[in-house]
Amino acid sequence: MVQTLHKAGIRVILDVVYNHTFDVDNSNFNLTYPGYYYRKTADGKISDGSGCGNETASEKPLMRQFMIESVLYWAKEYHIDGFRFDLMGIHDIETMNLIRKALDEVDPSIYMYGEGWSAGTCAYPTEKLAMKANTRQLDRIGAFCDDMRDAIRGPFSDDHKSAFLGAIAGNEESIKFGIAGAIDHPQINITKVNYSKAPWTNSPAQMISYVSCHDDMCLVDRLKASIPGITQDELIRLDLLAQTAVFTAQGVPFILAGEEMLRDKKGVHNSFKSPDDINQLPWDNLEKYPQVFDYYRGLTELRRNHPAFRMSEADMVRNHLEFLTSPDNVVAFRLKGNANGDSWRDIVVILNSNKTAQSVSIPEGKWTSVCEGGQINLAGISEYKGNEVKVAKQEALILFR
Repeated sequence: MVQTLHKAGIRVILDVVYNHTFDVDNSNFNLTYPGYYYRKTADGKISDGSGCGNETASEKPLMRQFMIESVLYWAKEYHIDGFRFDLMGIHDIETMNLIRKALDEVDPSIYMYGEGWSAGTCAYPTEKLAMKANTRQLDRIGAFCDDMRDAIRGPFSDDHKSAFLGAIAGNEESIKFGIAGAIDHPQINITKVNYSKAPWTNSPAQMISYVSCHDDMCLVDRLKASIPGITQDELIRLDLLAQTAVFTAQGVPFILAGEEMLRDKKGVHNSFKSPDDINQLPWDNLEKYPQVFDYYRGLTELRRNHPAFRMSEADMVRNHLEFLTSPDNVVAFRLKGNANGDSWRDIVVILNSNKTAQSVSIPEGKWTSVCEGGQINLAGISEYKGNEVKVAKQEALILFR
């Protein structure tokens, strides 16, 4: 499978779960060396930072060796191109950096990232764990940006609360933080970012931008749950708007399989135990909603063809990414000066989640739109002149010159 995907130009990332085992007493770890591979609380009980009944002790030499040798096996024997670490915040920083060092000897382009949190309290000092807040201590290892995710669609803790997509003001700064790749940027007021109280990446490449993944409501379900009475037309507009934010942000975009065809999971959060009628991909939707698939494909082409959206250095982002003054529930930014060697001199991205059209001031000049009216066409859609544009309701507008 990996070989065939490689022939098609597709790299393969493996989801690895080293943070817990199914049980403790009968696990191969425990049968090999009883009690050694698991962390314990001060009173001698098995610690449960995973929320699954136990947590492994990555800092212990034999567990660390197991993780390194396991990852190397996948990389060498199966030519895996990247690793996504489940509940990476349970693992210690030193072990994660040693894995990075080992993989560099195989192929430095192998990508490492993970969930920068745990599912409970770990029996190990937080400052030594690979939590999102400690990402700057990790060498070229990324983490998911829940700051941006929840600012766009609503808090993880409450399915029925919306945020930017529901035209609830006050989420703009957190989205800007994600747009910049979670770096330190002079135009971002970090005190207004929802979770992080300090920049947490050394490079934008350490930030994963996303709005949904496998173990939470997918985007369609979340929109239905958080915006009562949402129409299908509105759902599609907000779905496309959300993913435009994901794909135009610095960092690494991530989408859940099937989102490009308006997948839902009937409201199920963690569907690992659900039947096929919950987990299947709705292929029929490709015919029912072709504009959605075309839009996602357009976002992919936009990002692939324009390196301005893929700056790898924090200083480059600070020099070329400028946020524009905009109304509530609008995030607008400019990528200026042929950012990262882009063929487009200036790019303006405007995200409007209001239920009405909004006017936004832009630099004076002649502009061409490539994203407008729920469509993306890199050859150009419309021409604009002047220093102000009107952005349609619940829609993104992308211009270049």
